[in-house]
Amino acid sequence: MPGSLFRAFVCAVTAGAQAAIVLAIGAGPATAAAAAQAAPVNPALLDLEARIEYGYFTEDGRTLQGLANTPSGEDAKDGMKSYYAGLAGYRLTLLDSSRDKLQARSAAEECVSSLDLALKATPAAVPAESMALQSACLLHLSELSGLRAPFAGSKSRSQMEKAVRLAPRNPRVLLLDAIVAFERAPNGAESERALGKLKRAIGALESERQEVVHTPAWGLADAYTYLGRVYLDRGDAVKARDALERALLAAPEFQQARRLMTKITSG
Repeated sequence: MPGSLFRAFVCAVTAGAQAAIVLAIGAGPATAAAAAQAAPVNPALLDLEARIEYGYFTEDGRTLQGLANTPSGEDAKDGMKSYYAGLAGYRLTLLDSSRDKLQARSAAEECVSSLDLALKATPAAVPAESMALQSACLLHLSELSGLRAPFAGSKSRSQMEKAVRLAPRNPRVLLLDAIVAFERAPNGAESERALGKLKRAIGALESERQEVVHTPAWGLADAYTYLGRVYLDRGDAVKARDALERALLAAPEFQQARRLMTKITSG
């Protein structure tokens, strides 16, 4: 991974956090008080999320592999470390699904195990997001393992239902619910409902950008890229291009979005 590019990526994330805090303070006492009461930005978690996202956007499987190992020992008691190991496992599963099915299955298993730890931690780490993320990994596991994971599909459904009940407005819960819905029903009436979910997720993620920065905060580039894929599959190049341009504004280094954009511009 080019060090200068990664440092620039982390600096951009950190600058966004600082700018949001300054805006909150400048907005007045009420907004500043709300910012003070919000969960503080943990620089270590901010850096960890940036490393995972940069690894995913640039398709650096080696970096993601190093971050996706299920925590052990004292680290296993840290719910947020387990959550981010789960996120790295999910990102690695997505990358490997089209490259190496065995590695993708292993990454999905690591994701599920790490999120089990996140949910068992005291207190549980972002429980709704952990459930939704685990649901997505379980769905991939059911598709990659077949009879080797007979209950993964049903557990995926139950975990997502719990996540949505627990945090129906959480941006990443909305996003993962939409993605899982699309994966299960890419066509027909169910896909239309999934598209509605995806648009609600984008609205929630855009609103979140206006708030004081916190972690987790990933998802916006994914949401626009997935929306671009949906429109491209439906033959609507204009809407697909608009969505992908927004994805690349959020994450200029996102290789998947770049490939989809090239597919449009090359005719």
